[in-house]
Order: sequence, then C-alpha cells, then structure tokens
Amino acid sequence: MMSLLTGFAVLLTGFSIINAGLLALYAVRQSSQMVAYLSGVLLAILSAIQLLNFGYLEFGTEWVHSRIYNVLLFMVAPTFYLLSAPLLEAQTYSFAKRWWHFLPVFLALILPPAWALPLAFVVGSGYLIRLGLNIYALRAQRSRFRLELFGLVLMFILAILVILLGVSNSLVPDQVFFSLYAAAIGGGFVLVSAVLSFAPQLPTEVAEAARETYAVSTLGKVDCELALQALQQLMQKQQMYQDTELDLPSLSEALGLSHYQVSELINTRLGKSFSRYLREQRVEAAKAQLIDQPKATVLGIGLAVGFSSQSNFYEAFREIVGMTPGQFRKLNQKSIPK
Repeated sequence: MMSLLTGFAVLLTGFSIINAGLLALYAVRQSSQMVAYLSGVLLAILSAIQLLNFGYLEFGTEWVHSRIYNVLLFMVAPTFYLLSAPLLEAQTYSFAKRWWHFLPVFLALILPPAWALPLAFVVGSGYLIRLGLNIYALRAQRSRFRLELFGLVLMFILAILVILLGVSNSLVPDQVFFSLYAAAIGGGFVLVSAVLSFAPQLPTEVAEAARETYAVSTLGKVDCELALQALQQLMQKQQMYQDTELDLPSLSEALGLSHYQVSELINTRLGKSFSRYLREQRVEAAKAQLIDQPKATVLGIGLAVGFSSQSNFYEAFREIVGMTPGQFRKLNQKSIPK
C-alpha cells in the first residue's frame, strides 16, 4: 500500500513539474506582466518543492528537512495571494507596497525545521481564509460560471486538506506525509489544467465578476463608442473571427486596449462574454455562407469561419440558432422562391 502511494505521488510529481512550464507559457500569453511574473515565481517554487519531494521519495535525500525546503513552503501562500488577490478583489496592487507579506519567510531561517514546517501551513491557512472570503464575495455572480466555480471549490477543498496535513505532520510518518503532500500538489496541477482547458478565459471572467461585485470599471478613460466601432470593423471588414487562434489578448492588442478593458467592454456594452461574442460572429458568417454557397460542405464552412472542429461548429450553431447547420441550410433553401 505504501509503495502504491509513493508511486502515485512520484507520478503526479513528474506531471506537475512538466505542467508548470505549460502553465507558465499560458500566463505569459494571457496575463499582464506582473501577473505573468508572479505566476512564474509561484510555479518555480512549487516545481522546486516537487523536485525535493521527488528526491526524498525516490532516493531518500534529506532536503525536505532543510531550511531551504521550509523557505519555499513559506513563500507559497503569500505568492499565491499576491497573484490571485487583484483578480478576486478588483484592485491593482503595487508589489513594492506588499513586500511585507514575505516577512514570515525569515521564520524558516530562524526556527528549527521541525517547527517551521507546520508553522508554514498555519500561515498558509490565514491566506486561505482570506481567499475563501474573496471567493464567497463573488457568489452573486456564480450563475456566469457554475462549472468553473465548482473547479475552484475543489481546489479550495484540496488546499484545506493540504493545510490539515501540514499542521498534523508530526503525527504522520515522513514517507506518508511527503507522499500525500507531493500528490496534493500534483492534484492541484491536474485541477488547474482541467479548469483552464475547459474555460481558458476563466481568470478574465473572474476579474470581470469581481469588478461588477465591487463596482470597479476599467473603462474610465476609454471612448467606448469608438472602441465598439473599431471592434465592429475588425469583425465585419477584416473578419478576424476567421482566425482559429483568435483569443482575448490578440483581439485586445489589435484594439489597443488591455484584455480586461475589452472583456468589460463586450460584457457591459454588448451583454455577453467574449467567448459568446466570438461564437456569434462565426455563426452569423456561417449562416450567410450556408445559404450563399449551397455546394460548399458544412464542415468546410465551419472551418472557414474560424471553428477548429466540426463538433465545436455544430455545438455553437445549435446553441445560438437552435438547429444544426444542415437543418438551417435545408430550411432556408426551401424558403427561397424557385
């Protein structure tokens, strides 16, 4: 049983180290410079912890009992808080004014490792409570991302279990403790990857919900009418929706706005999310082509307007129009006078 647990922990350790690089690329692509920087720092810390866990579980190295390991543990909670708080609280923080969050790290250099490790998890529990209250404050917006919020709740529960594990580490054999801790970190990486695969725009949507909750707008200095005209120009004349890789950051760059501003602009002025807006643009173009190009295949039209696969095209078309592309074409061809 112990070997099975250790093997599972080692497997998740490897996954989390590899996945950390992919998540770092995602952060650089989707986020501001500060968010990308903090994401990189957090992923580097977690990767280092997992490498030390791996060394102990596979080769019996004692780095997990070192001050370096405890320093890394003390850095996880404040780094994660500084990364997530601006999204959840709709505020922009200056890192220079928040340096004091890392003061507890010095405890790892002063206290004996046996004391410092559980204390690191106690400190983490304080940050966890604060973030839990922030998530609870967004409850009025939960209808916008129910499944995504479920993923966040799962990660929150996992974090609670990790805190309990860390606080009670003296009651658990080292092999069991570090196996469970490594598996928990790996499980966190699995959850994050799954949530972002299902909802890649989740960070932006959460920030948007937070701004609505706290009545904070990013459009104060933006000419919204002019921006909407520019958006319409990009979609109708330049047909940017045809780009399968089009995402919020690339559209924001084309408009000369931040992705938070574009997201809020579409949400507040058009009453829909960016992903919904993009699907509607592609479906409208597909509807015209289904009628105007009767010899073109349905799949060919779907790919031409920017959908990455037939399943995505059919799902979006049925969601917006209420029927399949083939049914729409047949219905409208019948209505055309001969």
